[in-house]
Amino acid sequence: MIVFALKTLRRFACVLMTAPLVSGCLFITDTSRMNADVFVKETAPVFNYNNVGSIPREPLPQTPGSINSRPPDLFRSQFQQLYGPPTTARPGPALSPAYRDRTMGYGLPVSNPLHRAMYDVLSDDGHTLPAIPYSRIDPRFLRQEVSYQTAEAPGTIVVDTRQHFLYLVQPGGKAVRYGVGLGRSGYAWSGRGAIQWKAKWPRWTPPDEMVQRQPELASISAARGGMVPGLNNPLGARALYIFKDGKDTLYRVHGTPDWQSVGKATSSGCVRMLNQDVIDLYDRVPQGAPIVVM
Repeated sequence: MIVFALKTLRRFACVLMTAPLVSGCLFITDTSRMNADVFVKETAPVFNYNNVGSIPREPLPQTPGSINSRPPDLFRSQFQQLYGPPTTARPGPALSPAYRDRTMGYGLPVSNPLHRAMYDVLSDDGHTLPAIPYSRIDPRFLRQEVSYQTAEAPGTIVVDTRQHFLYLVQPGGKAVRYGVGLGRSGYAWSGRGAIQWKAKWPRWTPPDEMVQRQPELASISAARGGMVPGLNNPLGARALYIFKDGKDTLYRVHGTPDWQSVGKATSSGCVRMLNQDVIDLYDRVPQGAPIVVM
């Protein structure tokens, strides 16, 4: 009798111990899966965005019983291409004043992804060229292959002084185009010549006429050996020396640490290029290549 009572007591204790677990699994209903708002919140896609500076959009009217009518805006990046402002002439309700004068955007890239590699930090002959902030330069003046119809033979350098472009003519009606800075009015040179000599990390010796105009350059005149090569040297990483009829014109195609001068007329007559671009041109052009500046 006592044994039977003990077995009954043990069974009753097991039931009491497992009752909370059973009730938690079987008898408490999970109502969240029956709530449409909770279901949408848990299953909607997650966007990495920030409301600060995001693209403004006119909110859609709420419809009873509908899911969120518009997902959150994606965070505007440097690759956001802009258009606008939006017009109210198109069909549909007019935009509110809060959105009427704002520029809208869509996520197409505005620059060639190759430019990051072209203008990145570059180690060259013991010098480290800093990256060029190409996003701050007019995209027209960044290195690119273009269609170019000309009577000049492939391998010829053509400098278009009106557009501030340097073309390296390629076969098949193509050319590699670079943006350049040019001489101020009265200092520019034009004509036909040849690249008689090329130099890596050249020494700069300002002409005597320039030293006379700018006496502060006397310490780096030709008589004193010029300016040593380096990141601050006005000739930059490379120089291509222009000769005409076997004589030095004293004009150069060269690099420059002043990337902001590309596309402008600021030099003393030479053709300035971004340092990464002049290295690319130097590697493509043989000594003796013809050059036309027009």
